[in-house]
Amino acid sequence: MLLEVRDLHVEFRTRDGVAHAVNGVSYAVDAGETLAVLGESGSGKSVTAQAVMGILDTPPARVTGGEILFQGQDLLKLKEDERRGVRGARMAMIFQDALSALNPVLSVGDQLGEMFTVHRGMSRKEARTRAVELMDRVRIPGAAQRVRDYPHQFSGGMRQRIMIAMAMALEPALIIADEPTTALDVTVQAQVMDLLAELQREYRMGLILITHDLGVVADVADRIAVMYAGRIVESAPVHDIYKAPAHPYTRGLLDSIPRLDQKGRELYAIKGLPPNLMHIPPGCAFHPRCPMARDVCRTDEPPLHAVSEARGSACHFWRECLHGPAH
Repeated sequence: MLLEVRDLHVEFRTRDGVAHAVNGVSYAVDAGETLAVLGESGSGKSVTAQAVMGILDTPPARVTGGEILFQGQDLLKLKEDERRGVRGARMAMIFQDALSALNPVLSVGDQLGEMFTVHRGMSRKEARTRAVELMDRVRIPGAAQRVRDYPHQFSGGMRQRIMIAMAMALEPALIIADEPTTALDVTVQAQVMDLLAELQREYRMGLILITHDLGVVADVADRIAVMYAGRIVESAPVHDIYKAPAHPYTRGLLDSIPRLDQKGRELYAIKGLPPNLMHIPPGCAFHPRCPMARDVCRTDEPPLHAVSEARGSACHFWRECLHGPAH
């Protein structure tokens, strides 16, 4: 197994109280596999990924429990300089907003080349050559001429390609892509996702794709983990989830996707808002918004029930959800 997250807990201590951002998350990713982590804003998707990368702001964030095993090594037990050696070289992250993630006062060639001078000890000339090769690899037109350009001189889609090139530079075993297509139009989204999938196949990397958009992951993911209020509420192979979700929240997310065959009808929306992470409701955190909620849901937190060998659902009534609509 390439990466295994076991019972991870992360909290944020603020003046207003303690926000329980990640509450016992467990998932695994193998080489060449794509895991999509889904959920609304505030569900804990990105915080889990930042904990894996070791880039949480501490304080206020604090990992309070669990293990993060990467290639058999518990990252939480490494010293900071050892953790830095893992970042970039063995695992890398593609951020949501490429413009703010890139340094505005350095050319993209210098930023790509820095990966090779710092981690591989290359000369600046060698690093520049590798930067041009990388830009070519992610299909940036006129790479040799554009290597001296600055981030603001590129379109949003091209900046995201540069972020992918930076992540790929040292051929890491794992890439985490945090909402990599959010700010892009639909056509460019598809191009970026196709590029990521192609590079992953070529290098046999593990890929964790964090998104709130179920439409983006259908063609690229092998498995999906759905998060709500810092927990995984459903985990399954991608086709199983689209065919028949086993959690009312997953069903709500699926029903919220606009469909061509329902043109003119009002879009479905999950009622209410995600909970305040300082005051997560007792029992199942989703119960205030759930059309299937009953008394037991308000008092007993459901475990992740084994729906099948490769599938789990944290719902007391997963069987009913699996076999019929939840609203």
